[in-house]
Amino acid sequence: MRIPLTDGWAVVVGSVVWAVAGTAVGYVMHRLPVTRFDHDTWLTRLRPREVDGRVYERRWAIRRWKRWLPEAGDAFAGGFSKKRLGGRSTAHLERFVAETRRAELTHWVVMACGPFFVLWSPLWLAAVMVVFGVVANLPCLVAQRYNRARLLRLLGRRAATGSVGPVPSTG
Repeated sequence: MRIPLTDGWAVVVGSVVWAVAGTAVGYVMHRLPVTRFDHDTWLTRLRPREVDGRVYERRWAIRRWKRWLPEAGDAFAGGFSKKRLGGRSTAHLERFVAETRRAELTHWVVMACGPFFVLWSPLWLAAVMVVFGVVANLPCLVAQRYNRARLLRLLGRRAATGSVGPVPSTG
């Protein structure tokens, strides 16, 4: 069932829906216990083609642009900011890894809202809204995968050597 709106109202409704969806999904994900994110799922596990995150450096030049991405991990009380590393302990790094999974899944769910725009938008505008959803969320999602790959490499080296070693910057 399609809700007929003029193009102008469809843009207004679409903009509001993106804002509400992003905030609502972020809040729901924030409320989930961190233990839900202490392991990878089929969706969040790193793939061999990601080369432990190095593909994002080589092909996507992520180090040049990721600092400009917004960070809303601590937008809600008790949240976890991923803008800076914030700690060097193994426990903190493991928590950071879990929070990258939470953030990645949040961006996947928000992007998945895109097809609902066909309910009130003409097809051309629904397509624009879906593209917007991908463009707005994919860089953030990629940054989470990249940071997780780097942190997992570090944690792997720590486990293998039993040392603390230097901690890379996430910024």
